[in-house]
Amino acid sequence: METDFDLLVIGGGINGAGIARDAAGRGLSVCLVEKDDLAQHTSSASTKLVHGGLRYLEHYEFRLVRESLIERERLLNMAPHIIWPLRFVLPHDKGLRPKWMLRLGLFLYDNLGGRKLLPPTRNVDLREPPHCEVLEGRLTHGFEYSDCWVEDSRLVVLNCMDAQERGATIRTRTECIGLSREDECWSAVLRTNDGEETITAKMVVNAAGPWVDTVLGRALPGEIHANLRLVKGSHLIFPKLYEGEHCYIFQNKDDRIIFAIPYERDFTLVGTTDVLFTGDPSDIDISADEADYICNAANEYLRVDVTPDQAVASYAGVRPLYEDKAASNSTVTRDYQFELEQDGPKMLSIFGGKLTTYRKLAEHALEKLGIEDDRWTADEVLPGGEIDPVHFGRFIEDQAALFPWLGDETVLRLARAYGTRMIDLIGDAQGINDLGEHMGGDLYARELEYLVEHEFARSADDVLTRRSKLYLHIDDAAQAKVARWFDARTVDA
Repeated sequence: METDFDLLVIGGGINGAGIARDAAGRGLSVCLVEKDDLAQHTSSASTKLVHGGLRYLEHYEFRLVRESLIERERLLNMAPHIIWPLRFVLPHDKGLRPKWMLRLGLFLYDNLGGRKLLPPTRNVDLREPPHCEVLEGRLTHGFEYSDCWVEDSRLVVLNCMDAQERGATIRTRTECIGLSREDECWSAVLRTNDGEETITAKMVVNAAGPWVDTVLGRALPGEIHANLRLVKGSHLIFPKLYEGEHCYIFQNKDDRIIFAIPYERDFTLVGTTDVLFTGDPSDIDISADEADYICNAANEYLRVDVTPDQAVASYAGVRPLYEDKAASNSTVTRDYQFELEQDGPKMLSIFGGKLTTYRKLAEHALEKLGIEDDRWTADEVLPGGEIDPVHFGRFIEDQAALFPWLGDETVLRLARAYGTRMIDLIGDAQGINDLGEHMGGDLYARELEYLVEHEFARSADDVLTRRSKLYLHIDDAAQAKVARWFDARTVDA
C-alpha cells in the first residue's frame, strides 16, 4: 500500500472530497482519510439545497451569493441525477419584510448569477389552489422562485468515487491521530481498527469540519486554535404535509427562515435551526426546544398545525463556521476562510463553506497551496451524471423501457441515485430474481454489493441513512437484515 503522497486530505466531508477530486485530476498523488464514514457528520445534515442563499443578500454578501448562483447551475449540469430544480414559494406576511424588499431581493437573485436553466421568479396568488389549502387565510400574496435540491451525502460520495477513479486513495474509518513536520514533508500517524501506520505527504489539507481546530492542535501543539463557531442545525421529517412538488420558505419573526420541502416522495422536510453548540460534534441530536421552534415557526403559516410528536424522524448537524464575531448565529458568515501554515511543508485549514460552493472552494484551496493552475472540474460530470438536466425525464423513460421488470418507482429511485451508473449496478440481471437476496422494499443484495465495491459502504447505516434514505421506507426487520448482511461479510473477510 502506498505511503508517500503529494497531498493528504483530512476529512471526508464535501470540502475534503472536492479537494481530493480536483487534486487527483491534476495529477497529484492524493490520500483522503476520514475517521468515520464519508459525509457522516455535517455534510449529511444539511437542508439539502444547492442554492444562492437568498437571505445572505440582507447581509450584503453579494460575492458569496453570486458565486453560489453561478455554481448552482454548474452543479446541476455536473450531477443532474442527484441535483434537480425546485420551485420555492415565499409568502408575504404583514409586519415582516415588505413586498418591495422581497421583490428587490428576488430580482437580484434572478440576475446576479447568469441564470440560464432555471425559470425566473413570478408572483403567486396564495388564495388559489394549491396554496389556499395549505397556508393560513391571511396570506394572500407570495413569490415563486427557483433553487435546486441535492442528495448531500451522495454528492460527497460521488466526488470521492471520481477522485479514486483518477488515482486517489480514499480511506474511511481511518483517523489521523498525529501530524508532525519532517524536513520537506508531513508525517501522519493513521489509526484504523487494524492498528496504526505512518504515511508522509508533501502538503496537508485540514478539512476536518467541526474538528478542524483539533487537527490544528495536533499539528501545531502549544498554539491556541479557536477559529470556529459551531452552530447546530436540526430538521424534522413529517408524513407528507401537502401535495405537490413545490417548497415553501417561511419568514420568522426573529428574522430567520425555515423551509418545508417535499422529501423522499412520502414526507415533508422542515427546518432548520441556528443554535450555538459547545459539545461533542460526534454526539448530536435535535433538542426539544429546537423541535418546538421548528413546529411553531411552521404553524405561523400552515393551515393545519404540526407538533413534534408527529415527526417520523429527525436529524441534526453542526456547521463549522468561521468565527467572525457576529452577534447572531444566523448572521455569522457562511463564506469559507483559509488558514495557511507555510513554515516548512504547507498545511491549509478550511473553515466554513457551503455544499453549493464546494467545487470553487477546492479550486481556491489548491491555488493557496501553490498547485499549478490547471482547473478542470467546471465542465466534468460526476459519476453517473452523463445526462441532459433539461431532459432527465427522458432518461427515466429510457431506463424504464430497458428494465421494465424493475417497476416505475424502483427505476426512479435507482436513476436518481446512480444516474447512468445504474447500468453497472444492474449488470447482467434479466429479472428481479437476478438481483440476489431480497432485503426489503426494493432493496436487493446486488445493490449492497455495488455500494461496497464502488461507494465505500461498510455498514447498514452507511447504506440506509447516507447513500440512500431507505431507512424511511423499509421496516425494522428489513433494516436488521441489511445489518446482518454486513456482519456476515465482515466475518467472512
